[in-house]
Order: sequence, then structure tokens, then C-alpha cells
Amino acid sequence: MMNALQAIMTRRSTRSYKSDALEPEKLQQIIDAGRYAPSGGNNQSCHFIVVQKPEVLAKLAKMVENAFAKMEITPETYSSLKMSIQLSKKGGYVFHYNAPVLIIVANKQNYGNNMADCAVAVENMLIAANSLDLGSCWINQLNWLTEDENILPYLRELGLKDDERVYASLVVGYAKSDLPSREPLPRKGNEVTFV
Repeated sequence: MMNALQAIMTRRSTRSYKSDALEPEKLQQIIDAGRYAPSGGNNQSCHFIVVQKPEVLAKLAKMVENAFAKMEITPETYSSLKMSIQLSKKGGYVFHYNAPVLIIVANKQNYGNNMADCAVAVENMLIAANSLDLGSCWINQLNWLTEDENILPYLRELGLKDDERVYASLVVGYAKSDLPSREPLPRKGNEVTFV
């Protein structure tokens, strides 16, 4: 098993998955990595909704596609959101890349550290997945649609509480092709200033 720095520096986003189910012990390790992430004031208020049922994944994909297809693109539209809208208007858009597991991370809507706590939990899970030789990818679409009038009620059916909203998600599974190179990619940004 790789060490923590190797797992961080060699992590890649995977956008094509086999339909193979994840072993329960590997999935539990990934979830535990998220549950052990730091949280503001040690509140531990993240809520992990682990979706594995193909029919639920398919329904979410269709709902997300329908919601984005209704949106218009403006010059200010974030590039990834713009791509989701364009692909949805074409049809056949599957935001979760057909991965066998989607982990939705929610938190209290009125908690000041909700997004930060969810983000650090997702990052832990992405690194854990890489250390287990699994593919994974950060998913923003449900965060962008957390107030959608059709999607929010369905998320509540899946376990989202009334006072919670989705702030981050990820997919995980076995990559359809070989995982990318384990060589760290050179940095082209993320400036560092030492004082």
C-alpha cells in the first residue's frame, strides 16, 4: 500500500468505470476516511449518503440531465457547469460517469463550515480510493442543484434531512481502463509564498 504523500500526489480523476461492484470492506474504508476528516470545532456533522442501487443512480442521472437542460449559459457561467448544461441539452448526460458508487456528502444548511467540512471529507475519500487502486472523481453537479425543486425532494427520499444540503460528492469504482500513470503531474498553478 502506498504512503499518504504518494496517494495524494498520484491521485487522478477517473471518468469511465466498470460496472463491477465495490467490495464492502473497500467501500467501508473509503467512507471511514471521510468520517475521520477534520471538521470545524470537531462538529462531525457531515452526512454521507452512499448510493449503490443502479435504479437510483439512473434516476438521479436523468433528473440532473433534465435540470441542466433547462438552464441557459451566460458569459459568467463556470466552465464545468457550462459543459454540464451543453451535454444535457444534447441528451444522454450521466453526471456520475456510470460509476457503481456515488457518495453524496451533505451538511447542515445553516452551519458556517458546511462546505469546508464536506470538501475535506471528500478529499480524504478520494485519496483513500487512490490508495486502494480504485478510480474516483469529485462530483459538483448535485451541489449546483441542491435547491432544485425536483431533485431536493428526491434527495430527501434518499435520506437527506430537511435542514441539510449537498455540498460535495464523489464517485468511486474500478476504472474501465488502466489507472493513469502513478507519476505526480507537474504543477502549473497553486502559487506558494514563504514569509
